[in-house]
Amino acid sequence: MYAIVEIAGQQFKVAKDQKVFVHRLATEEGKQVTFDNVLLLDDNGQVTIGAPAINGAAVEAKVLKHLKGDKVIVFKKKRRKGYRVKNGHRQSLTEIVIENIVASGAKKAAPKKEEAKKEVAKPAAEVKPAAKKATTKGDDLKKIEGIGPKIASTLNEAGITTFAELANTDAAKISEIIADVRGNHVTDTWPAQAQLAADGKWDELKKWQDELDGGKA
Repeated sequence: MYAIVEIAGQQFKVAKDQKVFVHRLATEEGKQVTFDNVLLLDDNGQVTIGAPAINGAAVEAKVLKHLKGDKVIVFKKKRRKGYRVKNGHRQSLTEIVIENIVASGAKKAAPKKEEAKKEVAKPAAEVKPAAKKATTKGDDLKKIEGIGPKIASTLNEAGITTFAELANTDAAKISEIIADVRGNHVTDTWPAQAQLAADGKWDELKKWQDELDGGKA
């Protein structure tokens, strides 16, 4: 049996007794942790797909240790400007071991090939249109100085979709979330900028952003 599960904003294919390195978790070493955002289960060929997650399914793991990954060098240079910046980064990681995959309560089983063919063969009159799902739209995080489309998408995947949520997130935590996005990103001012945006103080935010350089004061 294996599962595809979301852990700390990333998706992993895991099986029992497998060791996985994930973004730093708040759980202490030696403690148990459960991840219930299971997107897919394969139980000896019986595949279950979530919509988006599988009800009742979970992955149970144990935190082995906290550590830092290999150093990554970020070097920036502008031609004929005399501009050179070299920075190093080591991602904060947590090593976990998968102890159990719980599939009880899974309801979203994938249809068999024969059933899928029958559904395609139905007359168009019998097929009812799917009801539209209600969607909630977050804020445009790209309005924060220093945040581009890739970073905004990464923050959304981590559950940060509004200015208020960004304002309540520590700058160090933001740096961990976007660590895999290429570039040297300074997140120190992002929560404060987001708070101004959440409060609707756009003139004050615009005046401050004119003084910033890539989000750096």
